[in-house]
Amino acid sequence: MSSAEDVQGPRAGGPGAAPGRDPGPPPPGGVLWSLSGDIRALLMLPAALTLQVAHPAVGAGVDEHSVFRTDPWGRGERSLRSLQLWVYGGAEAAEEGRRLRVLHRTIRGTDTRGRAYHALTPATYAWVHATGFPVYQHAARYLIRPMSPAQERALYAEWLRVGRILGIHDRDMPRTIEDFWPYWEKMLAAEIEATPVVRELVATDRPVPPPDRGPWLLRMALRALWPVLLPPLARFRRFVTIGLMPPDARAAIGLPWSPDQEKRLRRMCAVLRVVVPVLPERLRYLPRARAARAAFRSAGGGARSAEARRNG
Repeated sequence: MSSAEDVQGPRAGGPGAAPGRDPGPPPPGGVLWSLSGDIRALLMLPAALTLQVAHPAVGAGVDEHSVFRTDPWGRGERSLRSLQLWVYGGAEAAEEGRRLRVLHRTIRGTDTRGRAYHALTPATYAWVHATGFPVYQHAARYLIRPMSPAQERALYAEWLRVGRILGIHDRDMPRTIEDFWPYWEKMLAAEIEATPVVRELVATDRPVPPPDRGPWLLRMALRALWPVLLPPLARFRRFVTIGLMPPDARAAIGLPWSPDQEKRLRRMCAVLRVVVPVLPERLRYLPRARAARAAFRSAGGGARSAEARRNG
């Protein structure tokens, strides 16, 4: 989960841009393999993106270099494509990581606290990546099911592998899940705030252009109905952004959340936990995830994964 695609910059370097052996993506059949391609994961992304830009340097970089105001639908499409490549892209995953590092090279400025920043400063770049783990871990309790301790450990180990694809050194991320939580608490206490971009992302009165992708007839219908559709969509975006954010992060940013909202969130998620698992795979999983899962099954991976689960 990354706001990397918010910014404008040059496209990827070639396959030789990183010396040595390319880091591999998370394993097929793992926790991320099942989680990040599920359509319910789309509801988790706004919380992660908002948490990223709550860091003063990240918020300033997105504020100054972003296309999220002028091209929100393109930005969302590119971010989702990038995320799917990290998990399901195979050899393309490392190339995507190199492309993102090239994209960030020229992004620098002054953050909301008057400090100089550069997008590839290790601590800042690592925070953008780190936010995905607690959001996945928290939101899965609502939308899918609570993870076991073993699943949480596996998720964190797989998220570290994704970090290596993005060019994050092991020394810049907590090495274990036990080390992660003190790091998380320190970041919430010392760095995170309601930046201007956070306030924009949870606003319900910000103008957003109608979708510019999809079949022509659908785009024309949405354009005509947009003045009616946008207000409830903006309220829903705010609802899931704040509701699926870990409570300690929500409190650190100062985002309000009431017991009544919590009840409504739990009711909505209870419905999704029943409905989504019975959908056909073509509706339950995003296209790249669906293709990767089909290829894995064709290669006999599905049977091997089932056997591994039976054996513990």
